[in-house]
Amino acid sequence: MPVDLDLTRLHAAYSQGLSPERVIDHVMARIAAVSDPGIFISRVPVADLMAACRALPPFDPAKLPLWGVPFAVKDNIDVAGMPTTAGCPGFARTPGRSARVVECLTAAGALLIGKTNLDQFATGLVGVRTPYPVPRNAIDPALVPGGSSSGSAVAVAHGIVTFALGTDTAGSGRVPAGLNNIVGLKPSVGAVSCRGVLPACRTLDCVSVFAGSVDDAWAAYSVISGIDPEDSYSRPVTLGRPGSMPQGVRIGIPRKQDLRFLGDTAAAEAWRASDALIRSLDANVVEIDLTPFFEAAALLYEGAWVAERYQAVREFIERRPADMHPVTRGIIEGARQMSAADAFAGLYRLQDLKCATEPIWQSIDALMVPTAPNAPTLADLAVDPIGPNSALGLYTNFVNLLDLAALAVPGPWRPDRRAAGVTFIGPRSSDAQLAGIGRAFHASAGVGMGAARTPLAPVQPVPVKATEIPAGFCELAVVGAHLSGLALNGEITALGGRLVRASATEPCYRLYALPGGPPHRPGLLRVAGGTGTAIAVEVWTLPPEGFARFVSAIPAPLGIGTLRLADGTRPKGFLCEPEGLVGATDISSFGGWRAYVSRVG
Repeated sequence: MPVDLDLTRLHAAYSQGLSPERVIDHVMARIAAVSDPGIFISRVPVADLMAACRALPPFDPAKLPLWGVPFAVKDNIDVAGMPTTAGCPGFARTPGRSARVVECLTAAGALLIGKTNLDQFATGLVGVRTPYPVPRNAIDPALVPGGSSSGSAVAVAHGIVTFALGTDTAGSGRVPAGLNNIVGLKPSVGAVSCRGVLPACRTLDCVSVFAGSVDDAWAAYSVISGIDPEDSYSRPVTLGRPGSMPQGVRIGIPRKQDLRFLGDTAAAEAWRASDALIRSLDANVVEIDLTPFFEAAALLYEGAWVAERYQAVREFIERRPADMHPVTRGIIEGARQMSAADAFAGLYRLQDLKCATEPIWQSIDALMVPTAPNAPTLADLAVDPIGPNSALGLYTNFVNLLDLAALAVPGPWRPDRRAAGVTFIGPRSSDAQLAGIGRAFHASAGVGMGAARTPLAPVQPVPVKATEIPAGFCELAVVGAHLSGLALNGEITALGGRLVRASATEPCYRLYALPGGPPHRPGLLRVAGGTGTAIAVEVWTLPPEGFARFVSAIPAPLGIGTLRLADGTRPKGFLCEPEGLVGATDISSFGGWRAYVSRVG
């Protein structure tokens, strides 16, 4: 029986009798076939892996959603009994306890294969600042692999593991994905515990997920997310689940003057193809001024955040500086030239830029940018070890500073057949919405997964963890001006509402623009006999008192009933009494209210 590590196909094979021992044999064979000594710094012994396979309970993905799934972790993440080197042999220590993310994954049935290479102390975006062999880019070995999570990305791109954990402070969970034709999921800051993860910048760090597909990345993310009392930077995020890409979704793209490819014409051509692709998916594209985002990005290697990197390794760098990679040491030691006043100046400027960028999210649902502006080669790095690395952060460095979520997905190939990709960026807690957009874009790009360009599995509904929605909270599906970014959305957020997912109804509804009363008022009506269509909705969650206050203020002929959504859920949502449709205009052909108002006004 052939082995396919895509989660959907792998679990289907397990249900038909495939053994996890056979999967481990396949993983070992892939490692040998790829023959890249730079991917792993340490590996779990095969005997221990086989023992872990035998210790698995009977196959039950409902109880263990990652049953028998092989994964890897970046070597700045602790695994009990294995050295954590952070890419620096002199720093190596062996923890007695695994990081919380590793505990969560193994408790869900996943099988750890090993720990992967990285830019030393997670400082870099090129993936070559390591004393170990440099991982080879899975698509073109002449290129840098991308960093700092180089080994994790390359392991996924070669089909060695289903998913791998990286970390992301300035793009380390996205740049390697873009250069290796895979997905890189960068969560909202604090959504995933960093207990047991060596910090780079503790206030910005995220544990990220690399996978071949958005669905596989989300499967791992849903397992590792959640509040951790042992991590003081852990913060609540309503995770939700990815749905369909909403019709008429508003996608921001950089203005022409903000598109920078640094002379890489193939990268520019790939971006033009991605721009055309998102437009073909019926997105409403809006050009955005990225000036304040670029200004925020420039702060990352100034003041407060260089000092944070210094603090993370302070004891080691002061005691054994000669053990560090010279480029890494030079960057981190720059903090010695900075004062506390410099740090506060950076913090003040960042707050100004947060205020400057927040209104942008009222006009768009997500921002799409090139994951990397170009594809530097190893030869480029040999000539200049700093410049190409800095350039790779052009569209990534600002994301964590501005408390945004991001998802890197493969896009159309460059003309030179090197990988290219785009990143979808959104406000905190927009993770599920970004995943819905990203999975549609990836599927439409037709580039497959990783080096082998393995076709994507059919998109599957993504289950919601019971812990994702607080006990007693109510789901509410909205179809009109209460959608995110529209005129009445503030009524929901003021009552404690959080966006859970974007979805669509089953094809048994009609949508109308109602006459009279407030402008821009839709009415949704369920119909019978195959005369309906699917209508785009957003599902929000509200605390009980907020839900009650919201419902009590709804005017006739609108009301709240139970909606039938295409993802199989049945939330409460807006409906209209038939009498209210007299004189109304049927706008069902637009597929949703946002698409209607964007085209009609």
